[in-house]
Amino acid sequence: MSFCPNCGAPAEFRVPEGDDRKRNICTASGEIFYDNPRNVVGCIVEHEGRILMCRRAIEPRLGFWTLPAGFLELGETIFEGAARETREEAQAEVLDAALFAMIDVTHIGQVHIFYRAKLAGSHYGAGQESQFVDLLSEDEIDWPQLAFPTIYRALERYFADRRAGHFGLHTESLGSDDWKAMHLAREPNVG
Repeated sequence: MSFCPNCGAPAEFRVPEGDDRKRNICTASGEIFYDNPRNVVGCIVEHEGRILMCRRAIEPRLGFWTLPAGFLELGETIFEGAARETREEAQAEVLDAALFAMIDVTHIGQVHIFYRAKLAGSHYGAGQESQFVDLLSEDEIDWPQLAFPTIYRALERYFADRRAGHFGLHTESLGSDDWKAMHLAREPNVG
């Protein structure tokens, strides 16, 4: 940032006293502006052995498959955000939710957090950010067409746990090299 958003004075990017990294600091007031990671929250929703998947109607990764997920809003718990994103993107309600995976994506300043949950009832459909939504078995998922590496990782862990007969809590970090290696550039088959 070049200027303080509060008073318009020039801002400096330097290490404040007592800190260990550079921050934007207002030269007039000394106010420090922190740039912290954003949380992406979502659900792996299962119904009759199938997973609720959304085909993206927006960029980034328009036309690719994803789990219902998005950015956590202020004033929400992590689960409230994950349930809201599921309602918005897949018009679905969830129940029996349990924290399943937390994936640090430090090179883009995000943490992706997924719950596993059951579909409440049988209703689902495409929300504004989805071209369409479907319940897919593991074999029906078009793995090369998954939108993001974190979706791939969460689903990979989910199916492995389901085969093992018990679900754990998974934590990991994806660095920029991991992200690039997993992030497929192939265009989706939208036909």
